[in-house]
Amino acid sequence: MSDDQVLAGYRQSIDNIDAAMIHILAERFRITQAVGAYKAANKLPASDPGREERQIARLRKLAEDARLDPEFSEKFLRFIIQEVIRHHERAASGSPAA
Repeated sequence: MSDDQVLAGYRQSIDNIDAAMIHILAERFRITQAVGAYKAANKLPASDPGREERQIARLRKLAEDARLDPEFSEKFLRFIIQEVIRHHERAASGSPAA
């Protein structure tokens, strides 16, 4: 363990941010799972390409404004979209949620 208090402070901040991100992602995926189940129960399509493209454009702009790589934000959102579709397909088939 380093005695460098500046580095230790940075690392503590990183650890705090990581913890917050995990909790936010957990909540985000609880909601996407509910969306998938709702769509399946109401016989709605798993995918909404128009909304997906609007969301991608919105997140790319947010990323640019935050000086984050917009490609990263798009990949992240596409991953979330695939999770929603996976949950929808699981709910539609009657399989338990994972």
